[in-house]
Amino acid sequence: MTIYIGLLRGINVGGHHTIKMAELKNLLETMGLNKVKTYIQSGNILFESEKDAEQLTLGIEAGITKTFGFPVPVILRTSAEFEQIIKNCPFPSDSLKEGESVQIAFLAGEPSAEGINHINTFKSERDECKIKGKEVYLFFRQSIRNSKLATQLPKLGVPATVRNWKTVSKLATLLTEIRAQ
Repeated sequence: MTIYIGLLRGINVGGHHTIKMAELKNLLETMGLNKVKTYIQSGNILFESEKDAEQLTLGIEAGITKTFGFPVPVILRTSAEFEQIIKNCPFPSDSLKEGESVQIAFLAGEPSAEGINHINTFKSERDECKIKGKEVYLFFRQSIRNSKLATQLPKLGVPATVRNWKTVSKLATLLTEIRAQ
């Protein structure tokens, strides 16, 4: 069985697209997924399954739409992919100064060359990014909320969802716990 990390985009933000994690967990378990765990209200899930990522993505998205009444993009990574993503981080996630943050934008697919070129024009001394495969590593010296670079992510042409380094690290811890079960 493969362990997956699922990242839901745009739920429980500003009172829109509200999904309680207990209800999401129940839905995933009724779909036959094993060892389901959720983490915080922003839509982070971990589970085991024998199915491949494409089948799972389509099934989870359809289940969410049917159960909750609105579509939610789901981005999956296997445990091996997720661990490699953490190892590949090019920024100093363990020695951040006040106000700095490392974030990762998880993409649903490979970005276009045109999209990558566009994003790269928004790099600055305040905001940096490195794109590796289906991940965009972001380093902000000030808040992501004021970042012009962050607002350009839709220009990559594929759905994306962003997680801060603290969340990524916690998901890695939960991954270790699932393996130990």
